[in-house]
Amino acid sequence: MDGHFDVSFADKTEAPIYAGLVEEQGDVPAEVRRVAEETLREVDRALDFSAVRPPATLR
Repeated sequence: MDGHFDVSFADKTEAPIYAGLVEEQGDVPAEVRRVAEETLREVDRALDFSAVRPPATLR
């Protein structure tokens, strides 16, 4: 398991209200997840100090 809870799939027979909302508003949880993952990648790049200083084992 990868730690993600997939809410983007809604079976109309099991979650008709959710399916209707997705139809009307789009899949908001999937979009939020996409933006969060993109933000995490940007933060990882922005806070990567490995090129600025040598590893602790070389000091």
